[in-house]
Amino acid sequence: MSEIRVDWLAEKTFVGTDSTGHGIVISTPGAPNGIGVKPSDLLLLGLAACTAVDVVEILAKKRQPPARLEIRAEGQQDEDPPWAFRKIHLRYIFSGPHMEAAAVEQAIQLSESKYCSVAATIRGVAEITTSYEIHPSPSAVAS
Repeated sequence: MSEIRVDWLAEKTFVGTDSTGHGIVISTPGAPNGIGVKPSDLLLLGLAACTAVDVVEILAKKRQPPARLEIRAEGQQDEDPPWAFRKIHLRYIFSGPHMEAAAVEQAIQLSESKYCSVAATIRGVAEITTSYEIHPSPSAVAS
């Protein structure tokens, strides 16, 4: 069982602490100090990080570890409260020598359908789609 904690600092700024004691500053748009991650963006970050861990581990087991992995997430939310996410697209950008598309596709599919707890939780509410790019060297990754 996971247990987290959120402590209010001031105005629209909070500190979240995860079940292992790691913290992150959280705030809403318009927070006067300008620091912190927007709560709804934490959902996208959680999804991207969850699948990143899975994909890197799966590719390492296939002896095709990436030299670099970047995941970009885009989420479409409802226009009215509570602004639920309805579509989320994950774009994986890999670089590394000798990476095979079939291995990358399988790693992404296994993460999304079997291992990523965040994807499993979100899937009933939002459609999750993916795409990927493979670049031969780390310096070739697009910005």
